[in-house]
Amino acid sequence: MEREYVKRIGPYAGMEVISIKEASHGSALNPAEIEQVKRKEAEEILKKIEGEGSQKTRRTGLIIALDERGKQYTSPEFAKFILQSRDGGKNITFIIGGCYGLHSTILERTDMNLSLSKFTFTHEMIRQILLEQLYRAFTIISGKQYHY
Repeated sequence: MEREYVKRIGPYAGMEVISIKEASHGSALNPAEIEQVKRKEAEEILKKIEGEGSQKTRRTGLIIALDERGKQYTSPEFAKFILQSRDGGKNITFIIGGCYGLHSTILERTDMNLSLSKFTFTHEMIRQILLEQLYRAFTIISGKQYHY
């Protein structure tokens, strides 16, 4: 389904889905071990956003982390946000954490934290939900009949 939404979004916006390998972890980690997993994943995320070594780039556009404590929108409100960002010439990077969520170093560097629900979803599911909501936003913006 993910590929289908990326395909559907294609006519409205350029998109790239980048995944990083989750930091390996065993079962029943203690809080310090969970923090270490999150920190390791944060380092990999930052490499993707900012580049590495001589390839380091200055961040452009909006960085939005998906986080359960983030701002919530209705679908029409989210469409308005996407429209304003697009019309303002801002690219958007969405970050979805691993099974333990995002490390504070990521949450502190974002322009906004976004929550798609008060429910908790797996990171695999939330990516599909985000893609569907992005497609829905673009159909609302363009006046296509998809959102009722």
